[in-house]
Amino acid sequence: MTIERTPGLPGNPHPEELVTYVITQACVDVLDKACIDECPVDCIYEGDRMLYIHPDECVDCGACEPVCPVEAIYYEDDVPDKWKDFYNANVEFFSDLGSPGGAAKTGKIPKDHPLVAALPPQGEGH
Repeated sequence: MTIERTPGLPGNPHPEELVTYVITQACVDVLDKACIDECPVDCIYEGDRMLYIHPDECVDCGACEPVCPVEAIYYEDDVPDKWKDFYNANVEFFSDLGSPGGAAKTGKIPKDHPLVAALPPQGEGH
């Protein structure tokens, strides 16, 4: 079965990467992980402060989007303007990792994209 994907957002400096769903700032410091439980292909990885969707492993099923309690996941064309930079954050997070072949066997990755790492504390109590 071949899955057709559309190119990413206009101006994407990584046109070879095709992200279909993007996790945005609402996930930072929340890390609810309901999306991880719902993902049938194990393509949602945990960083220090946020979850990231692997662009090469996602099959564009959309199962993650409706289960996110903080509405942090968007289809790439629906990402609010204020969070457009999170498209590249999701792609670039994996530039050093390559394609590990599943988040469960990889475990938590002790880093974040610089965009996320630079954010002040988010969420309740901050």
